Amino acid sequence: MTATVRVVLVDDQALLRAGIATILSAHPGIDVVGEAGTGAQALDVVRATRPDVVCMDVQMPDMDGLEATRRIVADPGLHAAVVVLTTFNREDYLVEALHAGAVGYLLKTSRPEQLTEAVLSAAAGEGLLSPEVTRAVIARAVAERRPARPAPQPVVPLTEREQDVLALVARGLNNDEIAAELVVSRATVKTHVSNLLAKLGLRDRVQAVVYAHEHGLTG
Repeated sequence: MTATVRVVLVDDQALLRAGIATILSAHPGIDVVGEAGTGAQALDVVRATRPDVVCMDVQMPDMDGLEATRRIVADPGLHAAVVVLTTFNREDYLVEALHAGAVGYLLKTSRPEQLTEAVLSAAAGEGLLSPEVTRAVIARAVAERRPARPAPQPVVPLTEREQDVLALVARGLNNDEIAAELVVSRATVKTHVSNLLAKLGLRDRVQAVVYAHEHGLTG
């Protein structure tokens, strides 16, 4: 039997937290175990409840979500994956969230099923980027790297299927969407993603997106 994913919601708007809780609690595999209205409160709630996933707002009083994310990810006693939710499609927030260690990046305008998928993906050790966020991350991350890297490093050989998967990852598709596109199983896609990350020496899907765009491997 699959374990229930335990989630903590962090947002300074109580009404919005209630709406997110309703969306997530409708999924039988998700249990909202705590809420917080500031980053500082989030640290206490996360330490008390030990969730699998934290849905983190960015702009909050007391301590913002980016600093809270850094502290949660850096704490060796915590093992929560952080999914950042933001109203603003601002590249600086998104890139800083990446650096802080968040694994999911969604706008609050995302569809309810995208939020649910982001939480489940984060709990499974997979990142999820909404298409809007993917474009912003690519634009900022590639622009930041270019001055320090005049020319891309040689491309590591990938199999044809791994190249297909990388191109779809670069478009912001999740594993289920990639599986449907390639007519293979989700497990097969997960294996391909793990293999290409290992081959390329990349930490996560976000780095894979940037790599694909830097090296012209977007299909």
